[in-house]
Amino acid sequence: METYTKKLEEIKKLIGDLQKEAPEQIKAFDAFMAAVEKPSALDRKSKELINLALAVAAQCEWCIALHTKGALDSGASRAEIIDAAMQAVLMHGGPALMYMTPVINALDEFGAK
Repeated sequence: METYTKKLEEIKKLIGDLQKEAPEQIKAFDAFMAAVEKPSALDRKSKELINLALAVAAQCEWCIALHTKGALDSGASRAEIIDAAMQAVLMHGGPALMYMTPVINALDEFGAK
């Protein structure tokens, strides 16, 4: 299995485990996430691009995998994804620049053109 596809599977497993171990908390988190990610003033693509930039700044490879895939599934282009991620580099500096590596790798793995 590819690296970023595996990260998506790890997220799925974590959520499944937490549904058993901390059902009340994960149910509340899921409801909050669904409410926040629902299109409103911003469409889904815009929210995924913002989430991706935040994932780069937070240096979370699981979040990068999730939101790169989410952005692609929402119709974002490779160029839009890279541009959004570079906003994190602007605001977060060198460490965020290094996390462009998983962004590029995830784009390549998910077949973004």
